Amino acid sequence: MSKSNDTLHVISELNAINEQLIPLKEIADRERASIYGLTGMVYTPHIDTYMQVSIKKAEILACLKRQKIMPLSEVELITTALDSLHKRAKNNAIVEYKGNNYQRRFSPLKLSKSGKSVQKWAKFWLLLLSDEKINPCWNNQVREIWPTYFLIRTVDL
Repeated sequence: MSKSNDTLHVISELNAINEQLIPLKEIADRERASIYGLTGMVYTPHIDTYMQVSIKKAEILACLKRQKIMPLSEVELITTALDSLHKRAKNNAIVEYKGNNYQRRFSPLKLSKSGKSVQKWAKFWLLLLSDEKINPCWNNQVREIWPTYFLIRTVDL
């Protein structure tokens, strides 16, 4: 989860963030599609705006869950269980839990100042379908709960 701050949030803030995210996601998806295949530094203001609002939404969700206004999601509960059962699972390792297969994934979370080495890794689990493909609904929930896992940066937020 993201760093906790002392401000408490309410459900209405979550609804307002969700309304703000809908048009931003559409624009960010179009921007992502237009730069598909490009390399180098690309200016992506819509994706950046979408990610910032997504991070704010994740902070509000985390706060509401800490206050017990909202329950933890199935993704969070299963991730916690798998983390405790398989502490040393490597990237792309597949484990079985309650009849489903889950794949451990790592992504770079923080790079060194030079950008040549990874200082911190994000760890998460993805639910696999019967054909060994990633469940898209589960993947979307992971990205919603922990959006900062999918940003690479050289400094802490």
